[in-house]
Amino acid sequence: MFEINSSIFTYLKKIYNEKTAKDYLDFISSKPFQYVRINSLKTNLNELTQNLSNNYGIEFETVPRIPNCLKIVKGEDKTGKTVQHINGEYYMQSLSSMLPALALHPDENDIVLDLCSAPGSKTTQLGEMMRNKGTLIANEISIDRVKMLVFNIDRMNLINAGVIHSKGELLGKIYPDHFDKILVDAPCSGLGIIQKKNEVNNWWSLIRVSILGDLQLRLLIAAIKMVKEGGEIVYSTCTLTVEENELIINKVLEKYPVEIIPLELPVKSCSAFTSYEGKNMHPSLSIAHRILPWEINSEGFFIVKLRKTGETPQGEILKATKQNLYLLNSNKKEVRNLFDNLIDEFEIDKEVFNNYSYLIKGKDIYFINKNWHDKNLDLFNRIGTRFGIKDKNGKTVLHTQAAQILNNEIKKNVYEIDNPDELEVYLNGGIIKKEINYTGQCVVKYKNLMLGTAVITEQGIKSRFPRAKRTQEILIES
Repeated sequence: MFEINSSIFTYLKKIYNEKTAKDYLDFISSKPFQYVRINSLKTNLNELTQNLSNNYGIEFETVPRIPNCLKIVKGEDKTGKTVQHINGEYYMQSLSSMLPALALHPDENDIVLDLCSAPGSKTTQLGEMMRNKGTLIANEISIDRVKMLVFNIDRMNLINAGVIHSKGELLGKIYPDHFDKILVDAPCSGLGIIQKKNEVNNWWSLIRVSILGDLQLRLLIAAIKMVKEGGEIVYSTCTLTVEENELIINKVLEKYPVEIIPLELPVKSCSAFTSYEGKNMHPSLSIAHRILPWEINSEGFFIVKLRKTGETPQGEILKATKQNLYLLNSNKKEVRNLFDNLIDEFEIDKEVFNNYSYLIKGKDIYFINKNWHDKNLDLFNRIGTRFGIKDKNGKTVLHTQAAQILNNEIKKNVYEIDNPDELEVYLNGGIIKKEINYTGQCVVKYKNLMLGTAVITEQGIKSRFPRAKRTQEILIES
């Protein structure tokens, strides 16, 4: 039996009752279920489950009413080590964690902000729901977590996201009345995830809850200022405290032009509290959702959807700084010649390149969907994903990220790996000893899965599989 922090047990008895507190204790003492979210941009249910079952012995159950969600029933120890995982065909994510993005429900015409985005589970889900179009901005305050966020955006092949490293509260001064939809999945005290993050048990206290509550309120107020009138905000936490959930929402309902709107969730939930410690709160809180972890075999969550109903008074507005970065379309002189050798080497139709905008930083080239737009480019740590580099001869060397995104457009210089030994060599960045009748760069596939790029040398096919992906253990299919 898990030995819980007595303060947590006492708190849960206070807001619920002793039975609920014991149910909580029983749940966090059990082994957590593992779920994955299928990346519909790259694969589908039948294809993925067949590959994982046949090649790794991993078995799943579908989850009713949640598209692209699978519950792992066998092979949990292998799920994070497959070629399909490192190539972004699925994301390991709790069932509850998938709900905020589903609640926000963005589409490709929206300008969307994920205000607290790392490690990227919800960001990548939002990008996929937008079909890799529109404008998605992901903000993260921790620079170390920004690296993980960018890694996952790249791994899932998102081409509609820009990443900012900033305090979320400050963005309200830069983007007044700007976004159609905002997700505020706020930092919290984690009572809903203690089953898999036991360290929460060591530091949890009402003092920490109060400090987090101040931050959550500032973040939500910033989001209200940043969303357009009529726009929508989803506020969520993975904790069960009233101080971080209902009390935060009650404060903004009292002072800001927002309303709670009905939200149907695809899992069992209960109504949020409308009174606490003898004080009545806004009655509309009854349509906000509390998710008790043992009722859905996943994490505990709080989710509420807000609509902005009027203008918000804006404080100091920070003007965009002088731009040093520019997005260029494919017709601009600076980028037109980037495609010449690629059209020849890979037989890519030149019209394909018109679907994207390009950013050139020295010899590095990035690209993003052409509909993505922002006036504050110098704010961003990353815009889009890697397209390639310009070599000393002025030719473009295609990056693995671009090869995966352009996958079906590449018709020439494609090497199909035909055995597990070659697969292992490629994934480890080695040279496949093979005599090839062409020179230059190529792309490498395995069982119709685009792995990435390589270069043909005298020794054979030299892998350009990204070094960041090689640090993970990858099981080679039998």
